[in-house]
Amino acid sequence: MLRQLFLSRLTIVALVIAAIGNSIANAEEIRFDRQIRPILSANCFSCHGPDPQSRQADLRLDTREGLLADLGITSIVKPHSPEESELYLRISESDSDVRMPPADSEHQL
Repeated sequence: MLRQLFLSRLTIVALVIAAIGNSIANAEEIRFDRQIRPILSANCFSCHGPDPQSRQADLRLDTREGLLADLGITSIVKPHSPEESELYLRISESDSDVRMPPADSEHQL
C-alpha cells in the first residue's frame, strides 16, 4: 500500500515536471493544461491557486511562473530533476505534518 502510494505520487510529480520541461513521456507529449492542471486544480488550487484570499504560503501552482518559482534553497518544480523539486519532496514526504496536500484538506493524490 505504501509503495503504491509512493509510486502514484512519484508519477504525478514526473508528469508535472515533464510537462513543464516540454518533455515527452511514454512516446506521448504531456500537455500541462490537459493532463496536469486538472490534478493540481482538484488537489492543490484551493490553497495554492488563483484566489489571493485563500492562497497559502504565497505559493501559486496555477501558473507556470508559480511552479517554476525559485525558493532560494530549492525550486517548486525543477524541470527534469524531480528529486530537487519542492513539489516532489512535499507530496512524497512521510511526515504528515509536512506532506501535501495536508490531511485536513480532504484532498488526496
